[in-house]
Order: sequence, then C-alpha cells, then structure tokens
Amino acid sequence: MITGLLLKNDQSLTDYAPTLNFSLAEMELNLGGRIETEANQLANSPITTLFLDIGGVLLTNGWDHTMRQDAAKTFALDYADMDERHHLTFDTYEEGKISLDEYLNRIIFYQDRPFSRQEFKAFMFAQSQPYQPMIELIRQLKERYQLKIAAVSNEGRELTVYRIKEFELGQFIDFFVSSCFVHYRKPDPDIYRIALDIAQVRPEQVAYIEDRSMFVEVAGSLGLHGIYHTGIETTRSALAELGLSLE
Repeated sequence: MITGLLLKNDQSLTDYAPTLNFSLAEMELNLGGRIETEANQLANSPITTLFLDIGGVLLTNGWDHTMRQDAAKTFALDYADMDERHHLTFDTYEEGKISLDEYLNRIIFYQDRPFSRQEFKAFMFAQSQPYQPMIELIRQLKERYQLKIAAVSNEGRELTVYRIKEFELGQFIDFFVSSCFVHYRKPDPDIYRIALDIAQVRPEQVAYIEDRSMFVEVAGSLGLHGIYHTGIETTRSALAELGLSLE
C-alpha cells in the first residue's frame, strides 16, 4: 500500500505509475477481501447469547400440578376445586396483571381457612430448588465464551423475584424477560421478539434452552437455535454442536 511518495528533483509522479497502479490494485484486493471476510463472518456468526427457561432448566418449576397436589394434601384442600380455579386465573397472574395475594384470594382464600396466607406462601416458595449442575454449566459457558444470558420465562412476579434472589440468578443472568414483567407469555412469539430487542442480537446468534417442546418450536420458527432440554448431558451435547463446548 502507498503511505507516501518522495520524489527526486529529476523525477515526476509518472515515473511511479507502475508502482502506483500495483499499489492501488493491491488496496482494492485487500479491501475486497476484507469486506468478503466480514460478510462471511456475519453470515456465520457464532452463538453470542443464551436464552434460558428457569423452571425445568435451572430450577424446579415454580408452582406446577405436583406442587399444588402436595399443597392440597398439606392444607386439606379440595384439589379438584383448587385446580379448576387455578387454571381459570393463573395465566392472569403469570402475565403480571394480578398480584400473588389476588391469585390466592381466587383459589384459596375466597373462604375462611384454618391456616394463614403467610403459611401458604411459605409453602409455595419452599417448593423451589436448584438444578445446580445446570447452573454451573451455564456459568462456565458464560465465562468461557463471554455470552449474554437472558432468562425467558413464564412466572408470576412474587415467585420470580423470590427465585432470582434466593438462588442468586442475577450473578450470571444479564436480564430477565419474565411474563410478569413484559405481560406476554410463552408461546406468544412477542416475548421472544422482546428478548431479542433487549439483547440486541439476531435470532441466529441465540441458543434457546427450554423444557417445553412447543416453545422450542415457536422460537425455532423465529430463527433461534432451540434446544429441547430433557437433561444436562443431552443439552451439553446440543450446545457443543453449536460451538459451545467446555472440552
């Protein structure tokens, strides 16, 4: 490349024409190659971001049917009635449109009970437990590959806040796109679009780990690399196929 030319008294710029022409051609070749390389890199971008479900992936579910069955036994409740009321209103709670107290008013405390609201809430929160090997896997991947990590989950506000603090999820998750915060629930595609906008990444740059196959399919239709999570080893292998290996 030409960075400058020093001409002698008896020389003109035309004396350097061959060198000048070669250098300009070289510049064009180098520039074209660099543009092509950048375009190829853009087309084959590595995974830069993980989207994760929380319940069923990092932690146990927050409030699933087995937990509600246990609650019915513990507090001597009519499970069939409780479960029907739950299904009529739980989506509203998960979308952040009612509080946990309002949810409990509808399914439990619509009549007098021989136990307190706080006792029942304590039981609910105590159901959450970590899947520590999965948490460690995500921590290590984040550190090695400098990944952005986002939680994309369906959960009510009080359960979400409790689980984030109790299990210190904020130490390795960068942001939380929870249904109670954004008022959309999976499988609504808009919750994934919101997560992509917040992360400022393209769908093909994202690996999404989820334990519900339908949600994986919906995310895949938007271009995300969906991983149907059934256990840590199969998920580890799927991540390695996307270039995220700890070997």
